[in-house]
Amino acid sequence: MTSDDLLVRRAGGDDVEEIYKLTREFALSFRPQREAFQAAFPALLANPDAQVLVVCVDGHVRGYLLGFVHLTLFANGHVAWVEEAMTQHGFRRRGLGRALLEEFETWARSRDAGYIALATRRAPEFYQALKYESAGTYYRKVLKTVRATP
Repeated sequence: MTSDDLLVRRAGGDDVEEIYKLTREFALSFRPQREAFQAAFPALLANPDAQVLVVCVDGHVRGYLLGFVHLTLFANGHVAWVEEAMTQHGFRRRGLGRALLEEFETWARSRDAGYIALATRRAPEFYQALKYESAGTYYRKVLKTVRATP
């Protein structure tokens, strides 16, 4: 796949169906529910501290990234956080994830972020190849249970 075959851009309202399908493929701990997704998606698009990116191949969304920039006290300003990064099964190892992260890095730099962080146990070689380093352990506590929907 060449760089001419893919396009990374900000997500828009027309991407809602393709991104929703990807979230259902992505989620392991939770099952995305249509109603919650429909409420969150436009709010994220409108949030100036959020970035929703898509990577398209031949005009179809094949991956997305959701990230944020926020202020901190310890880092002397802004930092960036990748909340969700996903490429569709069958389109992995073709440069889509790299393209998404590089575009997010550009946005985070434009927002004066000191660093980017994310939590994952998947694909450590991928992140290391992009110069990300392991920096801690991830803890979470589930505060509400979401019922699965078909």
